[in-house]
Amino acid sequence: MDIVVSVWEVLDLPIVIFLLLNLFLVTAALLVYAERKVSAFIQERNGPNRVGPGGLFQSFADVFKLMFKENIVPAQGNEFVHSLAPVLMVVIAMSTGALIPWARTPAGNPLAVADIGVGLLVVLAMTSVSVYGVTLAGWSSNSKYALLGGLRSSAQMISYELAMGAAALSVVLYAGSLSLFDIVESQNHPVAGVFAWNWFRNPVGFVVFAVCALAETNRAPFDLPEAEQELVAGYHTEYSGMKFGMFFLAEYVNLWVASLLIATLFLGGYLLPWEAAYAGAIPAVVLTMLQVVAFLVKVSFIAFCFIWIRWTLPRFKYNQLMNLGWKKLLPIAIANIVVVAFLVAAYQLIAAPDPAPALILETETYVDPGALDVAP
Repeated sequence: MDIVVSVWEVLDLPIVIFLLLNLFLVTAALLVYAERKVSAFIQERNGPNRVGPGGLFQSFADVFKLMFKENIVPAQGNEFVHSLAPVLMVVIAMSTGALIPWARTPAGNPLAVADIGVGLLVVLAMTSVSVYGVTLAGWSSNSKYALLGGLRSSAQMISYELAMGAAALSVVLYAGSLSLFDIVESQNHPVAGVFAWNWFRNPVGFVVFAVCALAETNRAPFDLPEAEQELVAGYHTEYSGMKFGMFFLAEYVNLWVASLLIATLFLGGYLLPWEAAYAGAIPAVVLTMLQVVAFLVKVSFIAFCFIWIRWTLPRFKYNQLMNLGWKKLLPIAIANIVVVAFLVAAYQLIAAPDPAPALILETETYVDPGALDVAP
């Protein structure tokens, strides 16, 4: 038995990482299927319905098709960077999910691959690196269309990362921590319930973060880096085969990661509605399983909203995109930080006990031993 425990202590983390990576791969395939079905419903058509029951296996068939496509590299392009760019985007997208807490374990710890005290900061840093993948893809292709798409993407991501970081900072002010686990637990209230989640007490930050996350994933109406009417296909114009498939995979993994972040920061993460009021009556293992299910429901709903927005709103013009990021969202996010900081400071001043009585008591009860020596 001791040998089994020792082996498990060595292999538990690799097994969890393997399962998480495969979960992201399957999730990306299901998101592609969901997007096709939702867009078909919006446009009053059938969508995929040939491969598998209801067309469920269409995404997997597309992957097999891409595996046998010829890999083409432009003659005057940089072959190494051309191959590095899609790998970089996929690795960054999948690594981010390791920091997300999926539930609270029976021992009271976060159910996550890596729990670090500055989890939110690391997530924002890792997501910002993905801009390099798009930019390098555009530059290495030696194509004007691809280069313009890469430059558009770098400008767009930098513009919206500032407002997104400011919106995330307002959440940190409420939680008092950069740990994603602490941010989720700070939204747990037995009476307020769902109204203690950050979507209610920080609605401006919620809207700003959601819009910026949509822009960071390069999805419509913010898909200017790959606008087919202007740039043929944008930064991945010169890609084919599985390299193109990896860009496709990274887009949907980023969509899922953005949904994970929004649910974690603003929708209570894995928390059940009014969980603190009845959590003690539920077995700890069952509660953990229910938290995972609740988290997946929240994230799936956000991903559905992203798909819904893509097939509803038209693409912005480039000047509209920049004006929205710099002149609208960034000032609103900074003003929201000031308001939230004022509210948090006011709450602490009202709720904190007055230290003056304790200070007076200590002063009055202190007796100098030298004062007791009285001369005869």
